[in-house]
Amino acid sequence: MTLAFLTNLLHRLDPEQAHGVVLALLGLVGRFPAARGVLRRWLAPPTKPVALWGRTFRHPVGLAAGYDKDGVAWRGLAALGFAFVEVGTVTPRPQPGNPRPRIMRVPQAQALVNWMGFPSRGMDFVARQLQGPRPPDLVLGVNLGRNKDTPNERAAEDYVAVARTVAPLADYLVVNVSSPNTPELRALQRREYLVPLLQAVRKAVEETAPDRPPPVLVKVAPDLTWAELDQVLEAVEEAGVQGIIATNTTVSKSGLPPACQNLPGGVSGAPLRERSTQVVRYIHRHTGGRLPIIGVGGILSARDALEKAEAGARLVQVFTGWVYRGPALIREVVRAW
Repeated sequence: MTLAFLTNLLHRLDPEQAHGVVLALLGLVGRFPAARGVLRRWLAPPTKPVALWGRTFRHPVGLAAGYDKDGVAWRGLAALGFAFVEVGTVTPRPQPGNPRPRIMRVPQAQALVNWMGFPSRGMDFVARQLQGPRPPDLVLGVNLGRNKDTPNERAAEDYVAVARTVAPLADYLVVNVSSPNTPELRALQRREYLVPLLQAVRKAVEETAPDRPPPVLVKVAPDLTWAELDQVLEAVEEAGVQGIIATNTTVSKSGLPPACQNLPGGVSGAPLRERSTQVVRYIHRHTGGRLPIIGVGGILSARDALEKAEAGARLVQVFTGWVYRGPALIREVVRAW
């Protein structure tokens, strides 16, 4: 059975069902070092190290948050060639997310639309999944969120709780304040919310993992105006945050066929590529390159990834490109980097 055949078979299933099948298979593979070793030898891209935050990434391509939300398959995913895997978004308490169906493939636009709403088994479950042996050279990130029923005035409590739980197990943490699928979450990008939230998370991390505190990053929305993004960058500087991920999904349905224009949720894939690159470039220029950026959004080819690098990204993440193209995309990007 070839990867192309398996991919075609999975694409005949409902997107979330297909996703569940892949996670279950990769979770099974992840339990057996021998199976992981076979996959790693078969699919391993070249080594092109990137040093950031006191960590060495064996090459610049990682998997974005949202794919392995509960940390059940990260070992198997590492065997497919990713240099880093970002687990989550993780919430303090378990929650179901939004009602199904909540993912749509749009292959004619090389896009996905999702309105998942942070389905999560909760931080305690995820922490258990992250314990134990780690594949060699893997950098592991955890993406933090708040519960849907937590008001923004108390959001910092949720982020701090998750940070304290997973900080000893993670190589970096990401404060997700930019998903469009949790009510009012994006309002947390405003300076009055963001500064105290980030300061609280950094303090919690330094207290919980004092010997090797993981760097704290922020993931931003592509739909911010430049003035709004300036506020985020001011908050990041004031709070001493160590990096930024640009960007999350977009609420713009530009580039999608008419039948998809009224769908809820966020768009990823090719329609997001240009805007996410613009945001990467803006952040790089306005911080003088001082703030490391992970570029994500619309990477479906090596050319797309190099565009992010030329704009200022030190690392890149894939999601929709990975769904459509599989492990071949990782090797293609690394070889061209």
